[in-house]
Amino acid sequence: MRKAELLTAAILSALSLYLMWKSAELPIGWIPDEGPGGGAFPFWLAAGMLVCSVTIFLRALKGATPASASREPFMDWVGLKLFLVAAGSLTAMIAVTQVAGVYVAVPLFLLFYVRVFGGHSWLTAGLLALATPVITFFFFEIGLKILLPKGVTEPLFYPLFQYFL
Repeated sequence: MRKAELLTAAILSALSLYLMWKSAELPIGWIPDEGPGGGAFPFWLAAGMLVCSVTIFLRALKGATPASASREPFMDWVGLKLFLVAAGSLTAMIAVTQVAGVYVAVPLFLLFYVRVFGGHSWLTAGLLALATPVITFFFFEIGLKILLPKGVTEPLFYPLFQYFL
């Protein structure tokens, strides 16, 4: 499992650097009277991903996590099972997004993922699952004017748009 953690962190670090480089093709600074440039959010998100990936890589080198202290094979049955459940839940979230929209799919995914994989309480998982779409709505839809897919739930958002716009 240690090799998997090191390899994944290295690949994510390389991907982060690539995304930062491509994002910098657009303005990443503040544009007067417009706001952040087109590459600002992708650049800074990729920079955050780079910091996290390097941190994971360094912790894996030190053996600071259970997976990195393990000398198990690259992908044992338990690791494969976790991977398949994670990939399946992400696939389900994408499918639900197409039908019911982001504001239904993301809370369902978070509720499942935080409760099952994180082992957190129902209260923690529920609060996170409720807070995330609310914050996402105000950040993207109201603040940045970036519309996210709402699927069949779109009519429920009309009163919010009338009130906040």
